[in-house]
Amino acid sequence: MIVYNQAYDYYHAIYRMIRLLTHYKRADFIEVDRLRIWDFYLLFPEQVHSIALKKEDDEIRELRKRFIKQKNNPYNEVFDNKKVFEKLRPYQITALQCLSSYGLINKESLKENRVSVISEKLLSDYNSKFEPLTYTEQNVIALMTLHFSTISMFGPDGLKHRTKLMISKYDA
Repeated sequence: MIVYNQAYDYYHAIYRMIRLLTHYKRADFIEVDRLRIWDFYLLFPEQVHSIALKKEDDEIRELRKRFIKQKNNPYNEVFDNKKVFEKLRPYQITALQCLSSYGLINKESLKENRVSVISEKLLSDYNSKFEPLTYTEQNVIALMTLHFSTISMFGPDGLKHRTKLMISKYDA
């Protein structure tokens, strides 16, 4: 029996990266690790509920409860977030390298683990050829690009520590 999993599809990884980069319009660059974390939650939206939030994050807590439902899909179940996240790494990095070869993101920035969009017009052109995002995808992308873009990656309140997808105890 052949089973397809979009998590391990290079073309789907490119699709997800284009979707995330199209909706992120805040800074000159975004860290590769932050983009990889966002991609994980775009693939597995129900895992958004496992992100640790601080007491003052009531707005985020309410948004994720209201707009991102916890569904049990036996075909998309994740037993160990950290292991799945690491298995995704080669697909995510290859997708970013592909986008840099197409001239969508800067190759030199990518070598420094940063993603910087070169051509927003070209990115929008690719994005416009896709079907509309689902309701859940829209909400996950909005949550990630608006609320989790301003959180530091490092420290006890950083995104790495909150998601527990990456080791953060050695961060400054």
